Amino acid sequence: MWQYIAKVAITAVLVVAIAELAKQRSLLAAVLASLPVTSLLAFVWLYVDTGDSMRVAALSQEILWLVLPSLILFLALPWLIRAGVNFWLSLGVASAATAVSYAAMIWALRRFGGGA
Repeated sequence: MWQYIAKVAITAVLVVAIAELAKQRSLLAAVLASLPVTSLLAFVWLYVDTGDSMRVAALSQEILWLVLPSLILFLALPWLIRAGVNFWLSLGVASAATAVSYAAMIWALRRFGGGA
């Protein structure tokens, strides 16, 4: 049980730290947020829980392919906001476009044997 509490606490502290840092220094917060901290934590937790480095390798490879559709969010959100669309609608549309991109990538990976 203590491992779950530690996992949640470490992850929550990172997310809150990034959000707070963004209020003062958005570039530094962006650098921290862009680091694959979530992936690194997932690799560590998976390895600690299973001791299986091959599972870590498989997760890492699948993350690589799924990073590509996630970039849609970072393209669409600022474009929509700068085009005058309100924040919540921009976030919703960008999120929906990202979800569609994920579905397309998962379909392509299954179709062409790349995982997922």
